Amino acid sequence: MQNKQIEDRWQQALEEKKAQLQKCQQDRGLKSCLGCEKVFECELRDGYVNAVYESMNKGQGGGFEF
Repeated sequence: MQNKQIEDRWQQALEEKKAQLQKCQQDRGLKSCLGCEKVFECELRDGYVNAVYESMNKGQGGGFEF
C-alpha cells in the first residue's frame, strides 16, 4: 500500500502542475506554451517539467538527459 501512496503523491503533484499550466494557457488563449513570449523563463512551465520528471523517477533522482 505504501508504494501506491508514493505513486499517488507524484501523480497528484503532476496533475496539479498540469492543471495550473493548462489554466495559464487558457487564460492567454494559447494551446501550447510555445506560443507564449515567456516560454523560456516561465516558472510555471519549469515547475510542470520538473513534476513530469519527478513523476517518472518517483523521487529517486538520477540523471535526466534528452
